[in-house]
Amino acid sequence: MQLPKFFDFLEDEVKIYTSWEESNSFKSKKNKETYSIMMPPPNVTGSLHMGHALTFTIQDILIRYHRMKGKEVLWQAGTDHAGIATQMVVERKLLEQGINRRDLGREQFIEKVWQWKEESGDTINNQLRRLGASADWSRERFTMDKGLSKAVRKVFVDLYNDGVIYKDKRLVNWDPKLLTAISDLEVEQKEQEGSLWHIKYPIDNENFIIVATTRPETMLGDSAVAVHPNDLKYTNLIGKFCKLPLVDKNIPIIADDYADPEKGSGAVKITPAHDFNDFEVGKRHKLKFINIFDQFAKINDSAPKRFQGLDRYEARKLILKELSELGLLIKEEKQTMVVPYGDRSGVVIEPWLTDQWFCNAKKLSFDPINEVKTNNTKFVPKNWEKTFFNWMENIQPWCISRQLWWGHQIPAWYGPDKKSFVALSFDDAKLLAKKHYGKDVDLIQDEDVLDTWFSSALWTFSTLDWPDNSYELERFYPGNVLVTGFDIIFFWVARMMMMGSHFMKRTPFKDVYIHPLVRDEKGQKMSKSKGNIIDPLVLLDKYGADTLRFALTALLNPGRDVKLAEERVKGYKSFTNKIWNAANFLNLNEVVFEDNLEITNIKLDTSKWILKELEVVQNNYFENIEKYQFHEIASLIYHFTWHAYCDWYIEFIKSDFKDPNKADETKKVAGWVYVQILKLLHPIMPFITEKLWLSLVDSKSFLMGKNYNIIKFDQSFDVSKIYIKKIIEIVSSLRNLRADLNISYKKEIDIFIDTKNKTLKTFIVKYQNEIERLLKTKSIYYKSLTSQKKSAFIVLNDITILVPLERVVDTNMEISKLEGKKKTYNDKLKTVLDKINNKAFIEKAPDNVIENFKVQEQEIKSSIEKINEIMNTIT
Repeated sequence: MQLPKFFDFLEDEVKIYTSWEESNSFKSKKNKETYSIMMPPPNVTGSLHMGHALTFTIQDILIRYHRMKGKEVLWQAGTDHAGIATQMVVERKLLEQGINRRDLGREQFIEKVWQWKEESGDTINNQLRRLGASADWSRERFTMDKGLSKAVRKVFVDLYNDGVIYKDKRLVNWDPKLLTAISDLEVEQKEQEGSLWHIKYPIDNENFIIVATTRPETMLGDSAVAVHPNDLKYTNLIGKFCKLPLVDKNIPIIADDYADPEKGSGAVKITPAHDFNDFEVGKRHKLKFINIFDQFAKINDSAPKRFQGLDRYEARKLILKELSELGLLIKEEKQTMVVPYGDRSGVVIEPWLTDQWFCNAKKLSFDPINEVKTNNTKFVPKNWEKTFFNWMENIQPWCISRQLWWGHQIPAWYGPDKKSFVALSFDDAKLLAKKHYGKDVDLIQDEDVLDTWFSSALWTFSTLDWPDNSYELERFYPGNVLVTGFDIIFFWVARMMMMGSHFMKRTPFKDVYIHPLVRDEKGQKMSKSKGNIIDPLVLLDKYGADTLRFALTALLNPGRDVKLAEERVKGYKSFTNKIWNAANFLNLNEVVFEDNLEITNIKLDTSKWILKELEVVQNNYFENIEKYQFHEIASLIYHFTWHAYCDWYIEFIKSDFKDPNKADETKKVAGWVYVQILKLLHPIMPFITEKLWLSLVDSKSFLMGKNYNIIKFDQSFDVSKIYIKKIIEIVSSLRNLRADLNISYKKEIDIFIDTKNKTLKTFIVKYQNEIERLLKTKSIYYKSLTSQKKSAFIVLNDITILVPLERVVDTNMEISKLEGKKKTYNDKLKTVLDKINNKAFIEKAPDNVIENFKVQEQEIKSSIEKINEIMNTIT
């Protein structure tokens, strides 16, 4: 078949993906061994960003690889209902039409959300298709679909009955704009300039204690002042009282380790209802919890009347004014502080005491901790286990209720006296209520919905039809690996492990692969404000999915963030072109593209060498992918394809196509090795490999459904491999010499080769024609050598090469040029070392600047070393 001159990825990617999906190629095929990944469900409101591109590329590589290993593979697809995010999107759209959700009412609003979901909810999944994600879309789930809703209700009811879920009044992250509790993940900590105010709290007419606070408005809810029990300054005050300014009431001075004698005055005000640390102090000392804010973060009627109804920041101004007038405000210090903001509302989050539903995460944490400690679940890289243990062993109650309309409404109903009845359905709740009251009563369902992370925590088994005992649940739970970023280890990974361990008695995955973040080329986090966001959809349009996927894989070095620049992606486009151009060349030379090879009659050294190289590459590829060393597999297949196969093998065999004694074997081996390259490349670059397979190998069946061949060649092939590599070494060293001394290929050179290895010498003689063709040599001589003037002298282990340079190049001039270059580099090195050795500079300079100078130092030293090597070859 005649191939087009280039791969038209914009047209072909769509055609190929459609063909895969229409032929059910993503569905699992029954087999003895299974492999499964539960796709982390992207938000239904989402659009593909670079983090998605990375994590789904990794997952697709693993899925395609294990599919080609002949396993029964499931990549479970789906999306998350994304409570707050989705509700905000729909609310905004309604407001554009002049409609407020509260005017609509809950039921009609939820209908509008479902309507939006039907119209726009497939955006992210279609973008994943564009990336090449080979998930089983026929099994796609949604965290609000009927089956998952059933699982959510059962889990809630079971955990409630077990005493793990309960209702309590505790501090939560309260968003005063969205009017809901939010999770820690939805809180964005921003560094900004603030103030620390030092305030006198009178003890009597003459004495006072000084406290420092960044939030003077909360003093209206103070219940105590705390000092450290070992702080000698305050030993005589512990157990006494001080007067709370502006409120005119006495509060105790208590001893608690929370107070730090080294910070400020060593005394801290305690506001249990408005600070998470103070909340714990309040519980320890049985203090009063005084809530001074309403849901809008305005002062409520628990404070003196003159403050009531004021916004928190208006109240702050009035409080500071009155304290100053009373002579109780000592000073204001400017300082950098971290302030919590709602990531969606953009307003400062308020720790607020409110009735919420909680899950006793501590009770659910023991089994997951044990599973990791006993290696039943492994973190890759392993260092993330420490982070996991630290969080799990200090885990706090999980607030699972949200004051929203979109989400899983909590299956709890209240009777006339506010007693709650938790049940799977309204009818079940009515039966419980009747049993309790002895008659039928009206019940009202709790208006709150569950935290989005609650339903997401059940993803690994609810998507497999739990609580029903399905074939998929039996075969694919636990999954083989979870691929995710480190930022959601706590919020999702740990919670899935808790729920899986509790309900399935096994953690939901054997491995947890934590991939790095994608940052810009300078290592900075991508953000709209910095203007450094790289849009994967733009890159897909410009370079194609295969190029983007390969770039991300190649840059995926464990323990390091991915530093991405468009130029890096663009650079790998040349690799895509190389693969295509090689196919065109082979096709023009009538190579046989088949997936079977009869190896008993292989005679050519070049064949044996490339086959043995392929064996090594495939074995290393398999070994590294099992270890999640993705950059290694990219490097292996890149260098084998570009250098070993295209640069060397194809160059070696060009003349063999016309040799009747070599052509048949050469065409078969060249074609078969190329087909194996397509197979190894396929998990990373699925589109171009599938296109080439269908065009050259088999137009009736897909490459993605083929298995890898077991490649194992006779040890006799090793001899050919060793000596062909020697020839490559000879040619490379002489090409480098030409480049280093600016010897044009128009000038033919003589080469003198000396080796004591007779077998090697015979081999070199055998390939003399290829060496002469590749190097543009005049003559090759074999003799014992001594160094000569105006010659280049190269030593390669057991081979010595001499190249006469007289009338070929002006050696004196070249040495002079090299000396000049060396001086320039030495001057640069001095400048760099002056910086690195400057203590004042090192103390002030940012880490990335220092690192950049250290890199420059190594690069300059390497260049000087290279110049010395070149000069040493010239005699």
